[in-house]
Amino acid sequence: MTNSTITRQLTAGQLTGQTDSHLVSHQQHLLHKDMQPAFVSLQQAAADAGFDLQLASAFRSFDRQLQIWNNKFNGIRPILDSHCHLLDPDELTVLEKIHAIMRWSALPGASRHHWGTDVDVYAANCLPQGIQLQLEPWEYETGHQAEFSVWLNKNIKRFEFYLPYAEDRNGVAIEPWHISYYPLSQPLLKQLTPELLHSTLSASQIAGKSQILTNLDSLYSKYIENICEV
Repeated sequence: MTNSTITRQLTAGQLTGQTDSHLVSHQQHLLHKDMQPAFVSLQQAAADAGFDLQLASAFRSFDRQLQIWNNKFNGIRPILDSHCHLLDPDELTVLEKIHAIMRWSALPGASRHHWGTDVDVYAANCLPQGIQLQLEPWEYETGHQAEFSVWLNKNIKRFEFYLPYAEDRNGVAIEPWHISYYPLSQPLLKQLTPELLHSTLSASQIAGKSQILTNLDSLYSKYIENICEV
């Protein structure tokens, strides 16, 4: 598939994870239909190099992202600091809690996983038996996924993928497992405007809504558009 045949426009519902008509099924996950061929090629190249590249997460709906957000905000799921240590939500202001959550979890409506262009990957054959994947940086830096991570960094660009969170830019924490298909994700990010996100969140039952909407421009700048270059 050449780039000229790729659809680079999504509806508001598709951009914000509220509809999935732009997606196709792949190994029990959903991917953008125009990203799937490149991902299959990446998986084959990984297999040829000895890595069983699998999806830990692909498309995530608005409702699922909202559940994750509200559970963290309301203390049902843990909130971690930048070093993956537990934070006490009772010691945080509402705005501090929002910033802490956004280091690791996107606002519903703003997750790149909504687009089907961004996925979390790992090498299943590198995961020790009986160990559950945590998706924490140490696993990819010095742990069981380190060798796979080195290969991934060296090879994904030839399949038009990159790592938007390869370094800490004081926004989203480093995520060496999160890869993005940039022929699609770059134009889609420009379509996800603060105005669209504001209207989407205004109509939702997101915890902390008032402070989120009041600070949305700065949150957008710090956590959504503040990504690594291709």
